Amino acid sequence: MDIEELLKLLKDELLVVLGENYGDFKKETKADVEAFLTLSKVKIERWTKLLQAGELTGDDYKWLLESQKDVLVLNALYQAGVSKLRLGHLKNKIIKTIVNTVLAVVV
Repeated sequence: MDIEELLKLLKDELLVVLGENYGDFKKETKADVEAFLTLSKVKIERWTKLLQAGELTGDDYKWLLESQKDVLVLNALYQAGVSKLRLGHLKNKIIKTIVNTVLAVVV
């Protein structure tokens, strides 16, 4: 599994998710998604390899990714006035999308 290909796939999937509700901020949210994936790259790579090796379950992987929520900063949407509650729901959707995409690719 190539981590760069996985990150590109994740970025594409996350931009679709963000575009569903926040298409007007596509350029800004793209920068936020790229920043999150860059900051989390090493961990995502490590955890994905452990998942692939059978050393982590899907639930373990999800739990580890949820620990990264604080790193996921959606500045563009926050500055546009999106409520913290909606941002929280969006973060959950992003984590779920990452988990589902990785599980589909790895398992």
